[in-house]
Amino acid sequence: MSHDGIGPRAVLRSVALLTAGVLTVPALAGCGSEDPAGKPLAGADVADADRSDIADGGTLRWAVDTVPDTLNTFQADADTTTARIAEAVLPSMYRTDGRGRAVRNPDYLASAEVVDTEPKQVVVYKLAQQAVWSDGREIGAADFAAQWRALSGKDTAYWTARNAGYDRIEKVERGKNDLEVKVTFDRPYADWKSLFSPLYPKEVMGSPDSFNDGARTKLKVTAGPFTVDTVDTEEDEVVLARNPRWWGNPAKLQKIVLRAVPHDKRVSALSDGTLDLAEIDPEAARRITAAALPQDGNTPLMGPEADRSAADALRSWAVANGSDEDAADEEISARKKLRKKAEKYARQQKALGGFEVRRSLEPAYTQLALNGAEGPLSDERVRRAVARALDREEIAKAVLKPLGLPAEPVGSHLALSGQAAYADSSGALGRPDAKEARALLSDAGWVPGGPVKEEKKDAKKDEGEEAAGSEADTEDEDASGDSEGSGESEGGDDGTYIVGEDDGKAPQDSGTGTGRLKKGGAPAGAYAPQGTAAPARADTAPVAKDGKALVLRFVLPSGPGSKTLETVAGRIATMLERIGIRTDITKVDNDSYFKDHIASGDFDLALYSWPATAFPATDARPVYSKPVPAADGSLNVEQNWTRVGTDQVDQLFDQAVATLDDSERRDLIRKADSRIWAAAGSIPLYQRPQLVAARETLANAGAFGFATPVYEDMGFLKKSAQGPQGSPGAKDDASAAED
Repeated sequence: MSHDGIGPRAVLRSVALLTAGVLTVPALAGCGSEDPAGKPLAGADVADADRSDIADGGTLRWAVDTVPDTLNTFQADADTTTARIAEAVLPSMYRTDGRGRAVRNPDYLASAEVVDTEPKQVVVYKLAQQAVWSDGREIGAADFAAQWRALSGKDTAYWTARNAGYDRIEKVERGKNDLEVKVTFDRPYADWKSLFSPLYPKEVMGSPDSFNDGARTKLKVTAGPFTVDTVDTEEDEVVLARNPRWWGNPAKLQKIVLRAVPHDKRVSALSDGTLDLAEIDPEAARRITAAALPQDGNTPLMGPEADRSAADALRSWAVANGSDEDAADEEISARKKLRKKAEKYARQQKALGGFEVRRSLEPAYTQLALNGAEGPLSDERVRRAVARALDREEIAKAVLKPLGLPAEPVGSHLALSGQAAYADSSGALGRPDAKEARALLSDAGWVPGGPVKEEKKDAKKDEGEEAAGSEADTEDEDASGDSEGSGESEGGDDGTYIVGEDDGKAPQDSGTGTGRLKKGGAPAGAYAPQGTAAPARADTAPVAKDGKALVLRFVLPSGPGSKTLETVAGRIATMLERIGIRTDITKVDNDSYFKDHIASGDFDLALYSWPATAFPATDARPVYSKPVPAADGSLNVEQNWTRVGTDQVDQLFDQAVATLDDSERRDLIRKADSRIWAAAGSIPLYQRPQLVAARETLANAGAFGFATPVYEDMGFLKKSAQGPQGSPGAKDDASAAED
């Protein structure tokens, strides 16, 4: 799982953080006539085209993060590529639309409805008449029943990652005919539309052996517009081929090649013609956008003749001015290397002219997580102080505005703007207010300018970790040009203020005779009793309690793609500094970020992203549920990595998942979200940007936003539909479609 990205529905249920509080929750937004769900902040950007304008055939080369370890989305090691493959090759009774809401998939489902609620809930699925597996067998009740038994949790021989919803089913039966499936629940289940999506054939779900191992590297039987042709771990690619038994609109593409390419290698792969579609970072997006701009034609002379001319001139100048020829040759060599880099860059830019950046917002948001298990953040007042210190609008603008995307902070933990359950419930916590934040800290005993016991900090840091204010951070800062995002402080080498310590770095007090002052602090050795009026500038002085300054360990990943998180962390550190909280920003190895730090609770503050699904009552429950002691004495946190929760939030989720009335269920979800906000265990910041580089001639693919991709409609435009501009990097995509 990526620290700043989200996996498939097998992973969607591993989502983030909560706490609770005793605050009075204000009236929910949307009690009037206006729908608080609003509209999506950004729609899909996929270069929509009519199927008649798309050539028949061709191969789409699509960058993914990994070749998956399993093709079974219900296993623990399923990832985003597993989910993408399942979307293209397996049935889903429901998919998401452009508003992030579940809609019936007519290729598989003629209808589905709750036909009884008393004495038990009964749902009848009527399957599409043409729906068959790739071996010719009809999709039917036997497949539904096999999936229920495998995922019900009753047979521990199945290595399942989740069973939510399936554990509420009492039985699955054939209905009035072969096209009907009757599902009876032993407990009411509102999110029944989340089930059987994807649906695996009984050949996979029918036994523990076939479930555990049979679908890890191959799927012999499928039922989508594509089938799994090969999974090649040596070539790092999965090949999907057009399904000849597909009964819906035939796939335009002959093949889709999902190729594992690291994010920092994708620009090169796009420019050398080995990729047609790839999710990219902001820096790559800027390069591709620049490549599409008109060139001035003043390209300097490059090549052997230019190299010889420059070398001769430099050598002559060096000798004439008293330098030896060896020094001149070293300079010539350095210039040649620089020239080669420039030539490579120019070639790439020319090739990138055949691509465009398609932009939307992912169905996921980035949040600040506060670990409430121990330390200062175990006090809800301190967590709320951190939350009230944040200007979320400023953070959202810093990330999204330069990308040309709507820069609005997220107002819900459980849904995003446009989804049915969305409402901005951040008012339960209150607007940003530094004065109120400082009051909360004071109420918790953290006093500005209080005495701090001197502690010698070990200069040796853990391998691969850097503290805020380190030389590495400064270099990153210079490279990005965003000094505000560094999180560096002035009071010590490691960014931690030691109040009252005279280390010779603080400025002299001008003429008062009271001695040196730390930034915003009191004269060295001069301390007022707790509760007395603070000295001048104490509003930004470091706070302390029981001889310890309030310093929070802010853990970030160090790998490619983490630049945005570094910038956000720096801004947060600056905001917290204004209320007297200092941060120690620690960078850790990208691969160990979740396992060794987030999941294990080794952090105070952290940044990562969580998905918003169409089924928050089910999917968000393990994220915000109250941790409970396990039989072995450990704490079962599910996916609640802040280790805090309340019975009240749990009860609201339990009520919502059992409430079949849509309006009542939305109200319960919004109430739960208000209480999560009030507890300040996690603070939603902004919806994640979705930037996708796509070949200009590729249609119906790109930044999908909320919507499930329609794989059969993807393809390359016919030459007659490409327009007058052409596509410099597209080569002969339309003719390649005939292959």
